Amino acid sequence: MPFYQKQGEIPAKRHVQFRDAKNKLCWEELISREGFGWIYSNIYHKNPPTTVEAVGELQPFSPKKWKDQHRNLHVRTANVQSNGDAISARVPLFYNSDCVIYKAHVDASMSYVYRNGHADELLFVHTGSGILHSNFGDLQLKHGDYVVIPRGIIWNIDILEPMRMLVTESYGSVETPARYRNRAGQLLEHSPFCERDIRTPKLYDNLNDSGSIDILVKLQDGFQTYTYSHHPYDLLGWDGYYFPWIFNINDFEPITGRVHQPPPVHQTFQAPGFVVCSFVPRLYDYHPEAIPAPYAHSNVDSDEILYYVMGNFMSRKGIEEESITYHPMGLPHGPQPGKIEESIGARDTTELAVMIDTFKPLIKCEALKDINDENYPFSWMAS
Repeated sequence: MPFYQKQGEIPAKRHVQFRDAKNKLCWEELISREGFGWIYSNIYHKNPPTTVEAVGELQPFSPKKWKDQHRNLHVRTANVQSNGDAISARVPLFYNSDCVIYKAHVDASMSYVYRNGHADELLFVHTGSGILHSNFGDLQLKHGDYVVIPRGIIWNIDILEPMRMLVTESYGSVETPARYRNRAGQLLEHSPFCERDIRTPKLYDNLNDSGSIDILVKLQDGFQTYTYSHHPYDLLGWDGYYFPWIFNINDFEPITGRVHQPPPVHQTFQAPGFVVCSFVPRLYDYHPEAIPAPYAHSNVDSDEILYYVMGNFMSRKGIEEESITYHPMGLPHGPQPGKIEESIGARDTTELAVMIDTFKPLIKCEALKDINDENYPFSWMAS
């Protein structure tokens, strides 16, 4: 979980008078989870954060289902028809009642600010760079970043270089794995990453508050705009445990062993209904008779999404950067013919990939039709 942070100026006590340099009383806002029973932050505005001038109409949105066969898939998401900003570029690929998985080819900065009212967001930046601005401050974005944006945070992204993103909306909290934390919430010594690897927002007083501002709000069934009298980035300071944060996949330290390690050793995040794992360059198994390639398996309780980022994907052929393989629960899958033999004696791997395992079946979206490799289910046949 995130750890205590403080930015800017805050009063010595919560819920007491706090005035700016002109003796104007500032506005305290508490942002909290699970009512008042879990993590929170107190933020201090120059202006009231509650002055709504207009409420827009709800614009319904729901992913379009692809009625396809039950089968393993290989889809080349590099070919998804996508462009626009970090919201408008999103193309839904898979969804269930716990999450929605999108691909986004982002080539424009956001001209508005945005808040997801019903879901946490996990952005994986495959390529490109930019700046995430938020009501908690700024974060620099670069290749390999996992960007965790808890629900309710207001933000926008300015593009420096066009970005390709894998985006996961989660209807529950995105967290670090519980087994890697002690009872105080600190990441343990044997965790594959620690707090030093996590980047947190920096608050800058560079806001030009020129009056009314529209906030686009994402809800479970659509989008709606609210017009506020004051910009939400008008903070003097904040402190707490609730804020956007970044962990870069290249800072994940792999756990290896004498024989092949199962995917949970690669876990990076947990959320209700799914986990996210990071496959990074690592030494292979070092038992003298080890088989580095993964064994065939049928995970009867998980649908598996594997997004290929870069490198040599040793268990699979015909895979490109930005490919996704989808293996639904119960269907056996594993190395393709010849890959087990190829792996014997190999010392290491350079692959980089993101895996999302869901505990409920995923529904496929229409966008997959045009980027699907029809022959993939037969790729385990000997050539």
